[in-house]
Amino acid sequence: MAKLLLNLRHVPEDEAADVRAMLVEHDIGYYETEPNRWGISAGAIWIKDDSRHPDAMVLMSAYQGQRSAHARAQREQARIDGSAETLAQQIKKQPLRLVFILFALAILVALSLWPLLLMGAS
Repeated sequence: MAKLLLNLRHVPEDEAADVRAMLVEHDIGYYETEPNRWGISAGAIWIKDDSRHPDAMVLMSAYQGQRSAHARAQREQARIDGSAETLAQQIKKQPLRLVFILFALAILVALSLWPLLLMGAS
């Protein structure tokens, strides 16, 4: 019976392509399920042979470690050279987003405190 290796929800296409190439390179049989039309299932990469699943998991763990280290190094380099986007830059770029978030937060606080205020008034 096939075993799940990677759920493709929120997985960038380059990462999925790297995983496919890694499985082909190590001669691990796999198949892929497509996401459904309504977004309930995101699709996945499955290992055909149960006995190869531990091997695939070891490869996947090593790959994700390398990818994580590379992403951290890129982020650190962007921070050092000043190209990383700061919170102030994000607010300047999308000021209405901040206004909306603050408005939504105020509504949530008001709704949360409403029962307490009603109890205190009676």
